[in-house]
Amino acid sequence: MPRIALGVCYRGSAYQGWQSQPGGRTVQDVLEKALRQFADQPVRTLCAGRTDTGVHALNQVVHFDIEIERELFSWVRGVNRYLPPDVAVQWSRVVSPDFHARNSARARRYAYLLLASPVRPAIESAQAGWVFRPLGEAAMREAAGLLIGEHDFSAFRAAECQAASPVKQLREIAIRRHGAYWRFEFEANAFLHHMVRNLMGCLLAVGTGSRPAAWVAEVLAARKREAAAPTFAPDGLYFLGPRYDQDLQIPERTAAFDWLPG
Repeated sequence: MPRIALGVCYRGSAYQGWQSQPGGRTVQDVLEKALRQFADQPVRTLCAGRTDTGVHALNQVVHFDIEIERELFSWVRGVNRYLPPDVAVQWSRVVSPDFHARNSARARRYAYLLLASPVRPAIESAQAGWVFRPLGEAAMREAAGLLIGEHDFSAFRAAECQAASPVKQLREIAIRRHGAYWRFEFEANAFLHHMVRNLMGCLLAVGTGSRPAAWVAEVLAARKREAAAPTFAPDGLYFLGPRYDQDLQIPERTAAFDWLPG
């Protein structure tokens, strides 16, 4: 039975996250409905990383097993015919039976798009976070450097997180500015529930001058959620997708990567 991998881009504002729920208003629900309509049989998908309510994705990778065979372009154009305008398949691949969208991933990447302006966003509402105070780039970079490496990230973990261990390897935090917009990129072997949004809350506390950069190291060492800043808004959070071994030839970019400022 062929195993198919898809890259899916979606705007998460209208959905209750990725994972299927009884109400049916999740990204997984609408994707599986479209796959069922296209393939004329039930299809169950597994994804690389579950996203929360309001969180977007530029290259969510899913896989599924299917008895029928189609041309690869058909899994893109054919499924997109049945998807709403804010969800679209970007690419398709036939993968080996042992490929697993989640378990085969070597790393995962997120970006946070932030507007720093005295006035709240309008056109980019629900697609960018917002702060009204100016940000100090040097201080945020210093704080970010203290977070890189393998640590116990319990202070940045949601209470409902189901991960077996809070120890993760945070490999990179990149900070770039494009006019009034800031783009924060995070890469780790895996992330805890709300981890990126909690990291953003702390970085912005430093960037706005509310806390010194060294405070981030104290939060990390405390290993208690109450030591950190409040969880930042989901609006500007984008799942950039996973990284796999190169020999799997899974795309790491989609056209939407060029849409994000920075």
